[in-house]
Amino acid sequence: MTTALNRIDQLFADRDRKRFIPFLTVGDPTIEATFHLVKAMVEAGADLIELGVPYSDPLADGPTIQRASERALKNGVTIGDALQLVKRLRESGMEACIVLFTYFNPVLQYGIERFFADLAAYGADGVVIPDLPIEESGPAVTAAKQNGIHVISLVAPTSSSRINTIGAQATGFLYCVSSLGVTGARTDLREDLADFLERVKASTSVPTAVGFGISTPDQVRTVAPHADGVIVGSAIVQQIEEHAEQLKDLKQMPVAVEKIKTFVHQLASALQ
Repeated sequence: MTTALNRIDQLFADRDRKRFIPFLTVGDPTIEATFHLVKAMVEAGADLIELGVPYSDPLADGPTIQRASERALKNGVTIGDALQLVKRLRESGMEACIVLFTYFNPVLQYGIERFFADLAAYGADGVVIPDLPIEESGPAVTAAKQNGIHVISLVAPTSSSRINTIGAQATGFLYCVSSLGVTGARTDLREDLADFLERVKASTSVPTAVGFGISTPDQVRTVAPHADGVIVGSAIVQQIEEHAEQLKDLKQMPVAVEKIKTFVHQLASALQ
C-alpha cells in the first residue's frame, strides 16, 4: 500500500487559501495542445488540473464538453493516452495535482486494479467517476486506497438525504455540483446554492470544491466563500474550441495557448 501523502491532501492542508481547478478534455484538439495548455494553466494559477477522458456517451457533460470529447475521439484518444499524458506532465516537472474525469465503463474495460495502479505509477492523484454511485464503488475505492489515489465523490442539490452519507465517505475533496443537469456555462447560479454548499461542508471533514455551470470571474467570486475550491470546465473548453484551428498548428499554438492562459488567469485571480 502506498503511504506517501497524496498531493491533494497536501494542497488542501492550508484551507485559508482557495484553490482553482480548471477542466479540459485530453486530446482536444490534440494531445500536444493539451500538454501545453495544462502547463500554461498551472502558470496561470491553477492548483489542480482535471483531465477529462473522452468518452462516447458522456452522460454528465453538456454540449460543449460533448463536442470536445467528439473531437478527441476522432483523434483516437483513449484512457491509455490520458495516462501517458499524465506521465509526460510529471516528467516535464509539473507538481500540480492531477485528477482524471472519466466514466466507469472505460475503467472497467481497462481493468480496475490495473487502472488505479497505473494512475499511481504515472503520477495522477485522483479520479472522478460521475456514473459510479458510492453504493457500488467498493472495488474501485479498495484499489484506489491500495495505490494512494483518491476517488472523488460528487454531491448534487438533489442528493438531499444522501449528502451526509456521501460526505462521511468522501476522500481528497468533495465535488459539489452547483446546478441540476449536465455541465455547461450558466448565466445565473441557483439562488439556494450557498445554503447547499454550507450543508455539504457541514457533512464532511474533507475540503469541498464547487463546479458545473461556473464560467465567469464574478461567479467564481460569488461561490468562493462557500467552498475550498472552484472548478471551471465548459467555459475553458469553449475557449479551446474557439482556438482549435490555431492549437492544431504548431506555429500558431503558442498564440492560442497564451490567450487561453490569460482567460484562466482571470478566473483564478478572482478566487483570492
